[in-house]
Amino acid sequence: MAPRPWGEWSSALSHLALGTVSLHAALSTAKANRGAAAGFLLQALAAATMLASGLGTDEDCLAGAWVATVIGLPLLAFDFHWVNGDCSSANLLLGGGMVLAVAGDHLGAEGRSVAGQAVVLVVAVTILIVAVFTTNSYGMWGGVMLGAAGLLSRLEEDRLLLLLPKEDICRWALAGGSWAYHRALHTQRLQWE
Repeated sequence: MAPRPWGEWSSALSHLALGTVSLHAALSTAKANRGAAAGFLLQALAAATMLASGLGTDEDCLAGAWVATVIGLPLLAFDFHWVNGDCSSANLLLGGGMVLAVAGDHLGAEGRSVAGQAVVLVVAVTILIVAVFTTNSYGMWGGVMLGAAGLLSRLEEDRLLLLLPKEDICRWALAGGSWAYHRALHTQRLQWE
């Protein structure tokens, strides 16, 4: 068996980090924040399908990533907004994600890419705004990390910082943002108790 090139290791490590962080967040928030737990779980499952690529086709893996983006991230935002009393924004974000999930088959590859990045940025900005108004520093960091992942994914460069592939850096930023959102929800829950 030939050794794996660094690019494959980098990709596997970033998927593993995102999956591990997301699964831990899903399990620890399941009791208090079920919507967020479902969003974290979708992210963990999408990362796991990318790691175990022999289980399905590349199209199945991309479909899992699409669902984790357009349903999973709005679920995180839904719970964050709901906990902070912003029910109309919570419902609007979740409803928009559901409409995109249904309409995904009618969008081309470029349309899905743009829609997915729009979801990432809208979720990041809305959580960042709520976090600023509630002075939740973890929520602010989560918004910045998720926003960075969304903006980095739009760059045309294939390799970025430390010559890592752009997709891997985006996954590391998403893992950091997921960890911060998990802590933000925990902090918010403690403030309400």
